[in-house]
Parts: sequence; structure tokens; C-alpha cells
Amino acid sequence: MSPASKDKPWVMRTYAGHSTAEASNALYRGNLAKGQTGLSVAFDLPTQTGYDPDSVMSRGEVGKVGVPVPHLGEMRKLFDQIPLTEMNTSMTINAVAMWMLAMYQVAAEEQNPDLDPDEVAQQLAGTTQNDIIKEYLSRGTYVFPPEHSLRLIGDMIAYTVHQIPKWNPINICSYHLQEAGATPTQELAYALCTAIAVLDQVKASGQVDEADFEKVVGRISFFVNAGVRFIEETCKMRAFNQLWDEITRERYGVQDPKMRRFRYGVQVNSLGLTEAQPENNVQRIVLEMLGVTLSKNARARALQLPAWNEALGLPRPWDQQWSLRLQQVLAFESDLLEYDDIFDGSHVIEAKVAELVASARAEVDRVQAMGGAIAAVESGYMKQELVSAHAARRGRIESGEEVIVGVNRFETTEPSPLTANLDDAIMSADPQAEASALASMRAWKEQRDDAAVTAALAALAAAAKTDENLMAATLVAARAGATTGEWAGTLREVFGEFRAPTGVGGAVGVTASVGEAGAELTEVRERVRATGEELGGRLRLLVGKPGLDGHSNGAEQVAVRARDAGFEVIYQGIRLTPAQIVSAAVAEDVHCVGLSILSGSHMELVPAVLDGLREAGLDDVPVIVGGIIPDSDGRRLIEAGVAAVYTPKDFGLTAIMAGIVEVIRRAQGLDEG
Repeated sequence: MSPASKDKPWVMRTYAGHSTAEASNALYRGNLAKGQTGLSVAFDLPTQTGYDPDSVMSRGEVGKVGVPVPHLGEMRKLFDQIPLTEMNTSMTINAVAMWMLAMYQVAAEEQNPDLDPDEVAQQLAGTTQNDIIKEYLSRGTYVFPPEHSLRLIGDMIAYTVHQIPKWNPINICSYHLQEAGATPTQELAYALCTAIAVLDQVKASGQVDEADFEKVVGRISFFVNAGVRFIEETCKMRAFNQLWDEITRERYGVQDPKMRRFRYGVQVNSLGLTEAQPENNVQRIVLEMLGVTLSKNARARALQLPAWNEALGLPRPWDQQWSLRLQQVLAFESDLLEYDDIFDGSHVIEAKVAELVASARAEVDRVQAMGGAIAAVESGYMKQELVSAHAARRGRIESGEEVIVGVNRFETTEPSPLTANLDDAIMSADPQAEASALASMRAWKEQRDDAAVTAALAALAAAAKTDENLMAATLVAARAGATTGEWAGTLREVFGEFRAPTGVGGAVGVTASVGEAGAELTEVRERVRATGEELGGRLRLLVGKPGLDGHSNGAEQVAVRARDAGFEVIYQGIRLTPAQIVSAAVAEDVHCVGLSILSGSHMELVPAVLDGLREAGLDDVPVIVGGIIPDSDGRRLIEAGVAAVYTPKDFGLTAIMAGIVEVIRRAQGLDEG
């Protein structure tokens, strides 16, 4: 390939959004000015799970891991001075994807008052993630039961194929499967099973005729994870291409090769970023980027990179700029885009791809034999397999079999100028974000036509009880001024809610037979047994996930290892209020409460649990906390009464179990005198 025919680079995005719509808008416009070529919107957890800022469930979560968008007014602010008909926007939104797309479409119509709304819709380009199955398995921002969630996805796909043809209505998202522990085989298989479930739903709904079904397949995109094993990741992407072509041709009869093309975007792996020696994350990110760019025939169409300091807290604009520059150097300074696929003909690559294809095909067949992805979610099979795979990986890291530089090997380090002042090395979420969102909500409700909102929501509820496509009723509600919580609440009343299996009960943990790691676990298990005998029964640990944070991987691994260490474990899954956690502690008469929070809401939710335990007369029950917690916040939590704080640098789960036993012994006065 000559330089004159150099390939165009992929779409370059930064996943961003925080505090308020105004602050996020300023960030977006700044990133676009720096050369970013697409937007990737991060919504806060209340928005993602269908709650307004004034809901009791939203306490401490507003504006923390993304931007709050509770109504059309905030959507307008979010994209102020950003022409939506010229933009390519990715929205990481799932349970309420239909609602967010409706508000986005209405905001675009308002930006173009001289155009017919249908003309505006024809020009919109972007993606809604809209993959609810992986939410049940890994990320936890689901709301409705599987069959109703699939109905919403099918309605959106049918609507966009006919009305917004440049929109990707779903990103089948294997990214979070890898973060939940998926092996490459599982990531391939479970993502493809999800795609099959979605396409079968669209076909069965009858909303798309045979002539348009190829267009549906052609608009399906994927969102994948790229780990640091970049040769394996390259092979995984080539395997994805091969399997998707096979499924769409053989199962769905798609004849046009363009419609069978595997189209995917990437967020490279945030799970592998370390708090210890975080400067090492830069080279990890670069290697992960290479895994999805080196092979021309399996190259990502869009790419977003995390920042080097995401294991520490919220990245600053400068940190995001650094990640964008990593992409730009590869695309514009290197000669990568000047050549055909450099792996074609490699017997090493071909053999690994064949191995992955065969193993993934076998796992797809296993899930389909169970009744498909939804059945495998409801039975807990896929979740259990992911938790077990994650436990195995954690075991390999703790034993040293899997090396993490700066964590379990090469730990000595010079002081880093990047983290000399940890409080300045990350950005703090605006403490006034929640108050701002509440004020905005009050002002919005005061100026809207309540009768129009009531009528629109009643029409939505009525439509939900039929097989009518819900996008039309949703657009009416958006134009009338309904809120995110009202839209989701209306559908909750009709569809009900759902709690996914945790996968902990049947997960395979680590054994006590792996070298030093096994000896350490055996010792801790004996300490747990002896302490339980001293207290007159088995030690009971409550693992709690307060707030809306659905990233449960850490909590699940703590629960599995605690069970392996001999604790009786009480783990009720995600999305609990502090009051529910306190009630469980009382009912189960626990010896320790462990809280896991990754959303940044620890300073609001942990004190609420501490206060609740005191009010319930459980002052003697120690509380430990784990999550992405800056040092200064950790010190404040200890001062507030927390017994121990664990962060990503504390990778040794067995060592954490030993710490929990000692915390219980101190609280019970067993080592005194």
C-alpha cells in the first residue's frame, strides 16, 4: 500500500461526563478542539438506572461517575453549541437507552427548527450501548426483567432502522464481560450469544420485514475489551470477525458481505490498571491499543482509552488529553495505516485464531442448548462461570503465576512525580453537583405542563401493555417534559423489576493446595475457625453493595474467598440502601460488615451505614470498606469509625481475609490482656 492510499484512522473518543451537564459540555467542546473525532457520553448511575436526583436511591451518586441527565433541559445543556447532526455520539446507556435516544433526538430537532423532524433523524449518527444482557452479568445497571428489556431493545432497533438509519441501536458489549473475569473464549461466546438473542427478538417481533433484516444485522455493532496480552487480543478480534460472518450467513441468511462485517469499537482494559506504580498504566494502555489496531482486517472502527490514573480516581482533562495523544501518535506519526494486514499468513496467528474459534463455538452451542442467553442468565450459568474464571485469575495473581509489574513483582520504586500529591493527581467530583441537579429538577417541573406529562406517561403505560413499539410514546413523553425517573417508573409499574443471580453460591474458588498461597489460606482458615469457636459459632461476614454501583466483581471475589476461608457469607447482590444493609446485619447477627463501593459515593454512603448500625445498637460490629478511595478519603473514613480501608493496591484477597479476622478479634476484645 502506498502512502497516498493510507487508511483513514479510526474514530477517536474519550469516555467522559461528570458533575453537571454544563461542566461536561465544556469538557466535550475542549476535547473536540484537541482533535477528538467523536463523543462518548458517561451518564451518572441514577440516570443509568432510571432514577431522578431526588430519589432516595440516588443519594450520594449524582454526578459521580458520569453526568446526570434527568430531563430534556439537561440534554440541551449537555450538547449546547455542539451540532448533533454533524456529530458521532456514543452513549453508554442500557436500561434507559430508549429514553436517552428520544431526548437526544428531540434536542437535535430543537437545534434544527428549520428542518422537518424526520430529516433531522435521518442525519443523526452514533451508538446507544443498549446491551442489557451483560448488565445482568457484570455491570449491574439493569432495571427491568430480561423479556421486557429485550422488548425495549427490539423496539429501538426496529425504530432506528426505519427512522435513524445511520444510528447503531445496540453495541453488543463484551467489554464488561472481560472485566468480570471472562476468558477470551467466554468473551467471544457470551457476546455472540447476546447478539443471537437480540436478532431472534427482532425477527420474532415482526416489526422488520425480510428485506430490511439485513439492514438490522448491518447496524449491529460490538464494543469490546482489549487486554494487555495483545497477541491474544489480536487473535480474539480476528476470531470475532470469522464467527460473526459465519453466524450471520448461516443462521440468518445474510448475503451481502458488507452487512456481515464485524463492526466494533473499543475501550481498552481498565481492569488491568494499577494503583501501585500507576505510571506503568501508560505502557499497558499502548499495548492494549495495539491489539485492536495492528490487524487491518480486524481493526477497531472507534477507540477510546482510559487515563493512566483511573485506578486512583476521576481523571483530569489533562489525563484524558494524554490518552487522546497516544492514539494520535499511533495514527499520524507511525506507518501503521500504510500497510495491508501484517498478520495474514502467520501460522502462529492462524493457529491461535482457530483455537479460539473452536472453543467459542463450543461454548455458544452449550448456551444455545440451554435455551439461549436469557435462559443462561436466569439460571445463573453464565454469571457463575464468570465469577469462577475471575477467582482463578485472582488466584494466579496472588500465587505469582500471573505477573503484574509493580504489584506482585518489581515492587521497589522511585518516588513518582506524577503522584507526589495524590489529592492533586485526580479530579474531585463537584460536591455541589447533587444540589445543582435537585435545583434544576425543581425548576424544570415548575415550568412544564403537568397535564401534558401525565397524559404522556399514561399513554406510555397503556402502550407498554400491548406489543406496540414504545419509541413513539417515549418521544411524546420526552417532548412533554417527563423525567428519566418518571419514564422508568412508569415502565417499572408495568414490567416489574429484576434481581440477577450473583453467581457466588456455585462459583469455584481457590483451594489450599497452591504453594505459598495455599499455605496462607490454610492458616487464615484455621484462624477463622478458632475465632468462631471462641465466639460460640461460625464467623459471619456481610458483604454489602450500597448505592447504585453495579460493578460487583470485587464484592463477589471477596465473598468467594471469604467462603473459602471458612466464613459464613451473607451477600445479597447490588443496589442496596444503607438501611437495607443495616437490617441484614441485624437479622443475620453478623460479626463484620464489608462494604464495596467503586462509584465515588463512599463519603456519603459509608457514614450512613455506620450511623444506622449505631442506631440499631451494633456499635461493636466493625465495618471495613473497599473501593477506589483516595488516601485523604480513606483517612476520613477511619476517623469516622471504619475499621479498615482496602483499595486496588490491596490485591491479596487472602491477606484481606486475615485482616478481617483481626478486625473482628479487636472488636470482640479477644486479644486484650
